Amino acid sequence: MSESSDSAPGFLTPAVALPFLLVALIWGSTWFVITGQIGDVPASWSVAWRFVLATPAMFLVAVVMRKSLRLGAAGHWLALAVGVAQFCGNYNFVYRAEMHLTSGIVAVMIGLLLVPNAVLARLLLGQPITWRFAIGSAIAIAGLALLLLHEAHEAPLGGKVLLGTVFALIAMICASVSNVIQANETGKALPMVSLLAWAMLYGTLADLAVAWATSGPPVIPRDGMYWLGTAYLAILGSVVTFPLYYTLIRQLGAGKAAYNGVMVIIIAMLISTAFEGYRWSLLALAGAALATVGLVVALRARSPSR
Repeated sequence: MSESSDSAPGFLTPAVALPFLLVALIWGSTWFVITGQIGDVPASWSVAWRFVLATPAMFLVAVVMRKSLRLGAAGHWLALAVGVAQFCGNYNFVYRAEMHLTSGIVAVMIGLLLVPNAVLARLLLGQPITWRFAIGSAIAIAGLALLLLHEAHEAPLGGKVLLGTVFALIAMICASVSNVIQANETGKALPMVSLLAWAMLYGTLADLAVAWATSGPPVIPRDGMYWLGTAYLAILGSVVTFPLYYTLIRQLGAGKAAYNGVMVIIIAMLISTAFEGYRWSLLALAGAALATVGLVVALRARSPSR
């Protein structure tokens, strides 16, 4: 798939490789941290608290970097759309998915973000899709199917694998919408951190409304470890990573930027194995291998010959 011009920076340049690795390492660990945010506290309130902490920090980053916070009408509409899709819809469904699936499996599903990214980029931005990308995506989806079949056999979290899968798919679509629309001409003209700050604010307001509507009045936990995890997710998992990742989208295109999903999957599955007792089988190993190979094949697709 082609999302960037021939002059776009390559993966091995430090300006791309370093933020790419940092995002993968942090996001690979956040899947497991999220498991400590659900259970005693309603998922929607955990999402709300995460972005209540993250939003002021993102505005502070914009101020420190001396980026203008003026977006204009079109910019605010874009920030609203990104905020509702990414920081409300995506995370509310991710947290709910992890109530029914292990964190590593949810990470694998979200790792397939490149598929809706490519489709939406084709529809909204006119970016082409190659046969190699389509074949790689099909291989990755087959691998995911094997992983979900293994998960259904094991059913470690009560057997609601199908419900968790639906939640993860909705989360993936929400994230994909956000990824693609912020890369339009309006988004490219705005400072990244400023757009994200306002998007987080709008997303946080939506989170608070959703949490109150679905779970009642605020639930404020007293567990220090809960708030430590929330701070990690808010600062490292959101404020540090989203500006880096969205910059990668602008540099590489929405599809190729999703390449970090391969590394995130590997890290998340290793953590899930170590701390969640994820049990591997030949079916799961085959699925993980297919998913990884498929993602690599799809994301190595180059633009058509000149």
